[in-house]
Parts: sequence; structure tokens; C-alpha cells
Amino acid sequence: MWRFLKRLLIGKPLKTLEEGSQHLSRTKALALLSSDALSSVAYGTEQITTALIAASAAALWMQIPIAILVLVLLAAITLSYRQIIHAYPSGGGAYVVTSTNWGRNAGLVAGGSLLVDYMLTVAVSVAAGTEAITSAIPALHPYAVGIGVVIILILMGINLRGVRESAGFLMVPVYFFILMITGMVLYGLYNIATGQVAFHAASAIGTTGSNIGIILFLKAFSSGSSSLTGVEAISNAVPNFKEPKPRNAAATLSIMALILAFFFAGITFLSYWYGIRPNDHVTVLAQIGQATFGHGVLFYLLQIATALILAVAANTGFSAFPQLAFNLAKDKFMPHIYMDKGDRLGYSNGIMSLAIGAIVLLLIFNGSTEALIPLYAVGVFIPFTLSQSGMIIHWFREREGIWLGKASINFVGSAISFALVVILFWMHFKSVWPYLIIMPVLIKMFWTVNKHYRAVAKQLRVLSKEPVKRHHYDGATVIVLVSNLTKATADAIDYAQSMGDRVLAMHVSFDSNPEKEHRLGVEFKREFPDVRYVDIHSSYRSITEPSLRFVDEIAKGAKERNHSLTILIPQFVPRHGWQNALHNQNSLRLRTALASRDVTVSTYYFHLKE
Repeated sequence: MWRFLKRLLIGKPLKTLEEGSQHLSRTKALALLSSDALSSVAYGTEQITTALIAASAAALWMQIPIAILVLVLLAAITLSYRQIIHAYPSGGGAYVVTSTNWGRNAGLVAGGSLLVDYMLTVAVSVAAGTEAITSAIPALHPYAVGIGVVIILILMGINLRGVRESAGFLMVPVYFFILMITGMVLYGLYNIATGQVAFHAASAIGTTGSNIGIILFLKAFSSGSSSLTGVEAISNAVPNFKEPKPRNAAATLSIMALILAFFFAGITFLSYWYGIRPNDHVTVLAQIGQATFGHGVLFYLLQIATALILAVAANTGFSAFPQLAFNLAKDKFMPHIYMDKGDRLGYSNGIMSLAIGAIVLLLIFNGSTEALIPLYAVGVFIPFTLSQSGMIIHWFREREGIWLGKASINFVGSAISFALVVILFWMHFKSVWPYLIIMPVLIKMFWTVNKHYRAVAKQLRVLSKEPVKRHHYDGATVIVLVSNLTKATADAIDYAQSMGDRVLAMHVSFDSNPEKEHRLGVEFKREFPDVRYVDIHSSYRSITEPSLRFVDEIAKGAKERNHSLTILIPQFVPRHGWQNALHNQNSLRLRTALASRDVTVSTYYFHLKE
């Protein structure tokens, strides 16, 4: 029943060699990776005007210079991340750049910040989309949290079906939103240019006496910069693009930035010209839409498009989080299960972990995450600062082409990003102080996992020419599972040869790294020339199914020779219980599957030390 349900919800498994078919074109990548950034225009201008109105209505003209400053920051960030995509095409974005140029601890700050930020992305976006739904249907308000949880689970299911399918699903709401906002801005500007809409701004640009101080200006600027969240997602997901990956990723980033800049500038200008003032009942974007389209069909289509983009903006986190978790796991700072691809060639463990974290946040804050927006912004601008300043070091080290010009762009972006971090901690400390607790805890966890993996690797290193004492017993066939060549493997082979006179080493190989698989076979035969090494190929990244088929075949032969058959599964025994999560996942699954076979399943325990 579970397998049938899984196939129904997720689809049939894809072969590893079909991975190329899952790569994204620019059109689909824009839909998959830009929803978070583009959706922020729904509240970016409103954040600025809400801060300015605290001084007076006359201060609202300041939204124009603030918007220009935000656009300068957007240009610097976009150019910087284009450079990052070309310089570090393996993905990982800010984490890889910062680790390479600032050192591992700084890289972990960037990586940890983004991991938490992607969870906040999902929670904040889903909460905003839920609020749009409950605003349209007030009767659903008591069920807001439940609706949010259902939306997260739906998004998780869509992403577990694969990158292409999730991108195809998102194309409708994303491009519908792009169409509606483009139409609204162009039609509004046309009405202004033809004199059909009078100037309703509270004051002209440059008006003095608006009583706005530097603190209020900085607060409005930091609030408006929330429109830039999600810009970094494309640099984390470069491996998901079609070839040439860096060129397509950089082009998609530029297209997204141009659309975002046009939307943000257009909405801010219309807000100023129309004299829009924020209120608790109607959003600034809705007021602009009403002033442009009236109360007709186009206005309601705009509202539907806004609700849809806010609901699916969470999907940017589902695209970027698993790739970032993969890079951290590859460097041994997160469990290796985050490197495993699921049936549909996505990093399913990362997808499910993100969904669980977002649901927990949604439940903790009861579906209302406004207080988390400053923390959300800090989680973005600290990696922005580290990655862009890291690129300055990169250019001074490499000195390629017009490297001084590129370093100057990075300097502008890092300086403004750093200023925003200072402003956020200064003015929103009550909201962002958890960051000062979360990050040390995360970094401690990263290094604890890394220390454990390094200690285990040292213990598992094979020492050739070691004297081995072997005993043989007739009438028994033993199959030893081999994942790689380690001290644990060598000891398990020795133990197997003491149990039986026919020992087979069984390894399941995947298509993802054929050179590594071939090298393992050569090294094993060199270390154990008297043991038969069997390499079973799996196109679907599954160890269980091909192992069961091989065991069934060997069981037939053993029965004909009147041999007993034992399956020897090496298992690590860590000193601490939490370390079990880092080991033995595949062996536990296989042991469960073998329970239905008429064979003896034995375990070789390899005790790990600190």
C-alpha cells in the first residue's frame, strides 16, 4: 500500500542517466527560482511607506530616493552573483564563496544563515499567502495555520516529484503575476503620461520640512530592502540548469533582476504619484491596482495573482535549501543523507527537512510571522555581505580581466549590505536577537558532525600489507556488503572468511560517479585477490532492490550445493546515540527487506572511537 501511494504521489523512479532531462531551461528556472524575489514587490514599497508615514504624509516623497538606493543595491548584488555563478559554478553560492575566501567558519555562518533563512522563506511566504486567502474568505480565518500546513505539504509533494515538474507547476502563477504587474505598471504610467490621472502626491520631490530624520530614513531603507530577499537563490542552484549551466544561470539571474527592478520602481512611482497611504485594511499594492484598474475584473485578477505568487514564493526555498545542504554534507558538516538523491532525482531528504522546519515555525508563531521579517532579512544580508566581500578577495587573488572594476562593484554591494546588517541589529534588535543564539548553536553542530566524520575516516583508513589471520569452514556461503574500501570492510571480509569457505563481496554501483566505482573495484581486487568482487549496477540509486535480486540468485546456487547462506552486513557502533543518524541508514533498510528471505542475516559491528 505504501509503495502504491508513493508512486501515485511522487511518480515512478527516474534513472540516474535521465538526470539531464530534469535540468531547467531559462523559462522554467525563472518560474522555479524567482517566485520569492518577485513576490516581495507585493510588500516592499508598503514597508517603505509604512516607515515614512510615521513622520508625516509630506515625508512620503522620500520613497523615491530610497527606492533608487534599493535599486543600486539590487544592481550590485546581481552583478556580484553573476560573478559568483561563473567563478563557482558548482552551486553553493555564498557558502562556497565565503568558505573559499574568508575561511571555513565564515563560510559556515553564511551557509547556516541561508539554511535558516530558507525555512523562514517558506514560513513567511506561506503565512502571507494564507492571509491573502483568509482575507478573501474571512470564514477560513480560524483555520489559517492548518491551511498553511497543507500548502507546505503540497509544495513538498510537488518538489519530491522532481525539479521539472515543480517548475512546470509554478509557471502558471509566476507568469500570471508577471503579466498582471507589468500590465498595471504600464497602464498606470500611460494614464499619467496622457494626463488622465492627476498628481495626488502629498508633497513634491525635494520638499523640505517633512520632519524625517536619518534614523527614520535608515529604517525605511532597511524595510524596503526586504524586496531583495531571494535574489541569491539562483547562485545556489546552478547545477539544476541546462548546459551551459553558468551562462544559463547568469542570464536567468539578470532577467529576474530586470523584472524585479521594473516592478519595484514602477510600483513605488505609482504609489508616490497616486498619493497612496498605507492602512491596515487594504494593502498598498491593492490601492495602486484599484487606482489603476478601478473595481473591475482586472483588479480582482491582480488580487488573485498576488495571492498565488505569495503562496508559491515558498518554493524558492525548496529549490535552494537541498542544494545548499548537499554542499554542506559534501564537506562533512551535515549528515551524508543530504547527498542522497530520491526516486525523482531530487535531494528528497533536504526537501522533507525544510518542510518540517517550516511547519514547526508556522506552528510556533501561530501562522503570523511579521515579527520574523527582520530576522529573515538578517539571514539574507549577512551572506550577501560575506559573499560580496569574499569576491573582492577572489579578484585580488586571481586578477583576471577588468578585475578592479569587478572588485569595485563587489565593494559597493558589500558596503551597503553591511550597513543594512548594522541597521537591522540597531533598529530591530528585539526581532533579530535570536540570530545571535541560533548561529553559534548551528556552527557548533556543524563542527561536531565534521569532527565525527573526520575521526571515523581516520579509523576506517585501510592499511595494506596488514597480517590477517583467516580460518575457513566448509559448507557455508557468505555475502558481505561493501560500500567502500575501509578498515571496517577489511575486518568484515576477514570475519566472513572465518565463517565460510565461499565469500562474495557485493557492491551496488550508481551512474553518478562511474570513475569512483571503477577505482573501488580495482582497489578491492588488489587488497583481496582471493575474494570474488561482484559489482551490481543500479540505475535508480536503490541499494535494496538489486541486493535482494542478487541474494535470491545466490540462494538458489547455495541450496543446490547444500550450502548455508549468510548475509553479513557491516554496521558502525558510534559512542553516542545522536551519531546513529550519520551512519547505517542503508544497512538498516536492507536488513528490514532481507527479513522476508530464507537466509541468515548477520551483523559485523565496527566500534567507532572519538
